[in-house]
Amino acid sequence: MNAHANLTHQAERADMAAAFRWTARLNMHEAVANHFSLAVNPEGTRFLINPNGRHFSRIKASDLLELDADDPETMNRPDAPDPTAWGLHGSIHRALPHARCLMHVHSVHATVLASLADSRLPAIDQNSAMFFDRQVVDDHYGGMAFEEEGARCAQLLADPKISVMIMGNHGVLVVGRSVAETFNRLYYFERAAETYIRALQTGRPLRVLPDAVAEKAAQEWENYPGFADLHLREMKAILDEEGSDYAR
Repeated sequence: MNAHANLTHQAERADMAAAFRWTARLNMHEAVANHFSLAVNPEGTRFLINPNGRHFSRIKASDLLELDADDPETMNRPDAPDPTAWGLHGSIHRALPHARCLMHVHSVHATVLASLADSRLPAIDQNSAMFFDRQVVDDHYGGMAFEEEGARCAQLLADPKISVMIMGNHGVLVVGRSVAETFNRLYYFERAAETYIRALQTGRPLRVLPDAVAEKAAQEWENYPGFADLHLREMKAILDEEGSDYAR
């Protein structure tokens, strides 16, 4: 355990570690890149994030760094985070208190979607309807997400209604109020993107839902009782049954 990984926020740390492990299990990770973060103070400026260079499949609760988005000395720490993690996640947590949890990946189908000239995800099924009118496309990729790029991305997430930023030429960033909510959205966005890409591959016309129906389904997803929490609970139960050390 490093000096910054104390016993504070232990439940949140365990939830985060489980999400990392499950993301690797689903092959939605990429080498030692990509980052998840979670705000742990009311202002949203103090946040947990994965350490630099650690594979998702090995992350434990005690490994997570606790950073202050307003600390200019962060990158001078001996355990400094990846600079793109600081640039993207630090910028968003600094600017947007409502963005409590952020999950950024380059998962295959979300990145295929981000590579299309039109990267919007249409509501063609129940899963994709979850994101109806709740997504924003970043059409102005400007290179790796160091601080200037991160600040630009934060502006695109200013509307609290937005749950997903499809990062053109890059990947996807999902926003939520908790680890459970955010991971559930990340999982379903990747599934929905896969369905859409496979539907496009048929070359047949798409069955796009009417806006009113898509919005109704999106609201029903948001109000579905405890679904995201149950999803995370079962992920952790499986890891626990396997003897995983994620919660340490």
